[in-house]
Amino acid sequence: MRSLMNLRPPVPISELFLKAQDKELQKQLHEKGIVRLNQALLSPIDNRLKLWQGDITRLKADAIVNAANSQMLGCFVPLHSCIDNAIHSAAGIQLRLECNELIKKQDHPEPTGSAKLTKAYNLPSNFVIHTVGPIIINGRVTQKEESQLADCYHSCLLLAEKNNLKSISFCCISTGEYRFPNQHAAEIAVRTVCEYFGEYKYTGIETVVFNVYKDIDYSIYSQILECGKV
Repeated sequence: MRSLMNLRPPVPISELFLKAQDKELQKQLHEKGIVRLNQALLSPIDNRLKLWQGDITRLKADAIVNAANSQMLGCFVPLHSCIDNAIHSAAGIQLRLECNELIKKQDHPEPTGSAKLTKAYNLPSNFVIHTVGPIIINGRVTQKEESQLADCYHSCLLLAEKNNLKSISFCCISTGEYRFPNQHAAEIAVRTVCEYFGEYKYTGIETVVFNVYKDIDYSIYSQILECGKV
């Protein structure tokens, strides 16, 4: 089922199919289990920052962040392990359809560092915020790419603020297929969020979760955020 969803182009679909798909995806979510924000580790450097290791499609936040590509349509490679594939597969094909409408409306690919908000459909979160991170060529990170990655986090926070969201969970943007070095990316991520909190002292955002999947990212973020595994 997931492979077929991954391959399917963003064309209209029947309500009968959507009903059957939603029933199956809700069953899968029940089997995986929903993770509440109070289950994440709290950072002592700021009580609004948290760390959680696991599948981001289980998190019940106001919004989770998807590391999208510039076409904003999700990953078309069947069963690919990227976060884009995981989020679209768990949300349902409605997510690809909504993203397609956004791209058609703006009539150009999504720029690196910007962000778009969609519904979350079969995910436990309320919304998905899609952002396109920089692609690293030959392992060399330029100042421009550092700024673009920071823009991703800043754009997502501004968009969450604009829509009165109180909690947001970030994935490790650009560190997978886009090859941004993990340590460097984590430092930019945490610094950008902390700078946002400093700049917007009266922000309505109450919780930022840094979601990691790999052990290496957990180790990096736990050191930066000064919180250990329990």
